[in-house]
Amino acid sequence: MNLYSLLGARHEAKTPIRIGLIGAGKFGAMFLAQARRTPGLHVMAIADLEPQRAHEACRRVGWPDEAHGAADFAAARRTVGCHITDDAAALIAADGLDVVIEATGSPAAGLRHALAAIARGRHVVMVTVEADALAGPLIARRARQAGVVYSLAYGDQPALISEMVDWARATGFEVACAGKGTKYRPLYHASTPDSIWGYYGLSPEDAAAGGLAAPEGGLGFPPCGVDDLADRLKPRDRGGLLDGPGMVEVVSCEQRDGTAVAGDLRWGVYVTFAAPDEYVRRCFAEYGLATDRSGEFAALWKPYHLIGLELAISVASVALRGEPTGAPRAFNGDVVAVAKRDLAAGEVLDGEGGYTVWGKLTSAAASLAAGALPLGLAHGVKLKEPVVAAGETLRSAQVAIDPADPTAAFRRDMEAAFAPV
Repeated sequence: MNLYSLLGARHEAKTPIRIGLIGAGKFGAMFLAQARRTPGLHVMAIADLEPQRAHEACRRVGWPDEAHGAADFAAARRTVGCHITDDAAALIAADGLDVVIEATGSPAAGLRHALAAIARGRHVVMVTVEADALAGPLIARRARQAGVVYSLAYGDQPALISEMVDWARATGFEVACAGKGTKYRPLYHASTPDSIWGYYGLSPEDAAAGGLAAPEGGLGFPPCGVDDLADRLKPRDRGGLLDGPGMVEVVSCEQRDGTAVAGDLRWGVYVTFAAPDEYVRRCFAEYGLATDRSGEFAALWKPYHLIGLELAISVASVALRGEPTGAPRAFNGDVVAVAKRDLAAGEVLDGEGGYTVWGKLTSAAASLAAGALPLGLAHGVKLKEPVVAAGETLRSAQVAIDPADPTAAFRRDMEAAFAPV
């Protein structure tokens, strides 16, 4: 990698990459903490619905007040300062901006901001994975057509997993599986904003401070430590847990009874891959790779991800190399809405992280065949049918979606453009 030298050249030439950040939450604040220490970057503007929250985020991560007090975009560009606003559209349109980081967490806002940035000729780094899960392939296509780059956010697991898969395939290996670790038990699906933090060992106060195939039946979340990745995350016909090669899966750091898994990967990401012949198997053994019992499948992993602290990698890659740190190319998987409890006609769904639905991964083909409701559209829509049972996958026909809603319309366009054959 030579991103640091390229950034240094931009710094020496006094032509830094000018960045607009939309959303000053946890991910955005972590990026701000490191951006001021990275030569060649200039956070020219921050947009947040509550500008005071953005100012507080800057102070919390060590920015002096004068660094985020520019009166307008022009002053920020001239003084290499930062202007804070509540107007995301104005930020996207600001003269001189190179890269827009979308970190609102809202699929509708993420989609709207990404398309506006692409129309303005800005590169887009999408932190809001909810928007990417809803319609990422079509956003990426629109960016390519406009001559700009749409990228997943380095530091978050999807981009780190993409990097590991790319490494494996570029070195000639067949990928068996790739994914991440987490803390999982089945009861977590029914969690609500009132109960979620206790499952992760946090108080609400602490929380406030701080191209693969999808399995058709959803993620299995098998309990698995790093030493067992290669043995378990391989196809079922080779003694593993997977329907076939090239799958995604999330491994749990807990057994189903809540006891800890030895050598867990709670905070990290992994890839498993196969040796094509006996010579490569011997190489795996000679160099100490963690393999399955046959020696055919091996695993590599990264034990941690630093989310926003690593985001500058995406910014530099899209602006200096014209290359995303992961981007969707096809509609292989979908995240659909599942009822957390029995739901009655007239109830309004409150989307991811709320009281009514949770997201389940399935194949795109299965989602479309069932007419499933994408999780990204399950916010602020009313149920039309009398009862939806807990654990049932909702269908789009069961809710009242405004056909003129631009987010729903873009999703329909994405389905038409990328529907599996």
